Amino acid sequence: MKNIVYATSEAVPFIKTGGLADVAGSLPKCFDKNYFDIRVILPKYACMKQEWKDKMEYVTHFYMDLGYKNCYVGILHIEYEGIHFYFIDNEYYFSGPQPYDGGTWDLEKFAYFSKAVLSVLPVIGFQPQIIHCHDWQTGLVPVYLHDSFQQNPFFWGIKTIMTIHNLKFQGVWDVKTIKSITGLSDYYFTPDKMEAYKDANYLKGGIVFADAITTVSNTYAEEIKTPFYGEGLDGLLRARTNSLRGIVNGIDYDDFNPATDPHIEARYDAVTFRKEKVKNKLALQRDLGLNQDENVMMIGMVSRLTDQKGFDLIAYVMDELCQDAVQIVVLGTGEERYENMFRHFDWKYHGKVSAQIYYDEPLSHKIYAASDVFLMPSLFEPCGLSQLMSLRYGTLPIVRETGGLKDTVQPFNEYEGTGTGFSFSNYNAHEMLSMIRYAEKIFYDRKRDWNKMVDRAMAADFSWHNSASQYEEMYNWLIGE
Repeated sequence: MKNIVYATSEAVPFIKTGGLADVAGSLPKCFDKNYFDIRVILPKYACMKQEWKDKMEYVTHFYMDLGYKNCYVGILHIEYEGIHFYFIDNEYYFSGPQPYDGGTWDLEKFAYFSKAVLSVLPVIGFQPQIIHCHDWQTGLVPVYLHDSFQQNPFFWGIKTIMTIHNLKFQGVWDVKTIKSITGLSDYYFTPDKMEAYKDANYLKGGIVFADAITTVSNTYAEEIKTPFYGEGLDGLLRARTNSLRGIVNGIDYDDFNPATDPHIEARYDAVTFRKEKVKNKLALQRDLGLNQDENVMMIGMVSRLTDQKGFDLIAYVMDELCQDAVQIVVLGTGEERYENMFRHFDWKYHGKVSAQIYYDEPLSHKIYAASDVFLMPSLFEPCGLSQLMSLRYGTLPIVRETGGLKDTVQPFNEYEGTGTGFSFSNYNAHEMLSMIRYAEKIFYDRKRDWNKMVDRAMAADFSWHNSASQYEEMYNWLIGE
């Protein structure tokens, strides 16, 4: 049996702020239980829903040193969908109104968590061959494992994997503060270890000391070795290129299934979408006050409204785009200027543009099902999940060729009759606009080609099981089998 621990700051269904939670919560249950025993360790946040807290069973507690402090470590447990989840309990660190607070507080909180992950393993009697760490919040796990824990034979031979979900977030603060928080010696604060540009960097520590590094798509794994995408760590990632690989995230094919989705008006599959899918468009037009027209091309966007997601490009050509025979539906929150831009266009082109500036899971499903195309012109995108959901719903993505978008959306080739969507390569507003107009042309003038593309999109497999088989291969390689 291969024992593996996931160390993560969030996991569905318990706590979620982003795609990291989907990976940590959904991936473990996709492995064959006869060969893999995968358990997940995460903080017990006060802001978790009460229904989960009520289900947690107390295991035990003990005390652990962190820097100059002596800290309480409580362990609680839930078995959910066949996976053991352990929650680290400490009210001093995890009682805030949200999982992340920013600043030194987060750095101290996740130093505590990283050390606690290792400290609880002998106590729960689970000896893993691999600890799989996710993002900077667990970057100190490989560092601590290399440090004080080597005095205990229990920890000998444990391998670590560091998965980078978004390189932009690294856990950086000044060396003096981090030294006093973590209790690590001067040995670790040199440029070949945790020090980066005169500061201490948690993620860098994780990358340096981990046995393997992964990120969430093949293209992103290549991109982060370049200065533009490397966020200051491109040199280190080039140095560790032999240990770095990309594995695309998946989505839960039970949650995102147009044939069974309880949130949508008319359910459909690859056989019935030609008749049924359009009913979702009419229902959404009715609900959002758009002009009722089943033949108009509807463009959907469900996103954080930030620069990273390419909204500066959309802002630049929005007026031009609204002259076309399209409808635009946006759902999400983010930077105020983009929220207000969409509110303005909703007012200016009412009936054609609908801006829903909040977040709502059922409405996101309705948009995936109702739209004809899904627009994602990201500046960078480590993996991206929205394009996977839109493919699943037969809604063709228009994406910029970066990171996971490039790996998962095959551009339409009218001569070969291939492709599952549309893509453009340069970060340029008019290049994006001309690709949207090309999609309009295929949508209005070549319906047969369009429907065949929808067939291919719905047949693509980006379920977690697909990702799990690649992780399985990596685990076996690390364990040496």
